[in-house]
Amino acid sequence: SLDLTSRRTPCFAKFSEMEEMVNLEAEINEVQPFVTLLSVYTQTTLQFYFIGKKCEILQDMNKHLEAILKEKRDLRKRLIKHRCQESLPIEATFHKSIVELLTEAVTFIEKLESHLQSVRSIPQIPDMMNNMDNTLSKTEMLVIELEELTEQILKWKELQKEVYAS
Repeated sequence: SLDLTSRRTPCFAKFSEMEEMVNLEAEINEVQPFVTLLSVYTQTTLQFYFIGKKCEILQDMNKHLEAILKEKRDLRKRLIKHRCQESLPIEATFHKSIVELLTEAVTFIEKLESHLQSVRSIPQIPDMMNNMDNTLSKTEMLVIELEELTEQILKWKELQKEVYAS
C-alpha cells in the first residue's frame, strides 16, 4: 500500500523525460550516418541512371551518324565511278550529231557562266551607280578648279609679260 500511495516527485519525472530525450538523440545520431549513406547511394544511383540514359541516346546518335557516313561513302563511290561502261552504245550514224551537241553544250555552258556573272552583279548596280555619281561630281569639281587655275595662270602670264616689257 505504501508503493501505491507513493507519488513521484516532480524532479525525477523531469529527469526521466530528459533521459528519454537523450536516448532518442543517441538513436538519431546512430541512424544519421546510415541516412546520409543511403541518400548518397540514391543520388549516385540516380546519376548512374541518367548517365545510362544519356549513353543510350549518344549510342543511338552514333549509329545514325555512322549510317549517314556509310551512305555518304557509297554516294561518293558512285559519283567517282566512271559511268561510261554503264551507258548505252551509240550508233555510228549519230556520232557526228553527238560531237555537234557536245560543242553546243560547251558554248552554252560558257555563255551561261557569263550570264550568271552578270546576274550576280545586278544587286551591286545601285552601289556602282552611286559611286559613279560621286565620281562624276568630284570630276566636275576638279574641272571647275582646273579652269580657275588655268585662268589664274593666264592672268599671271599676262602680268609677267607686262613686267618684262616694262
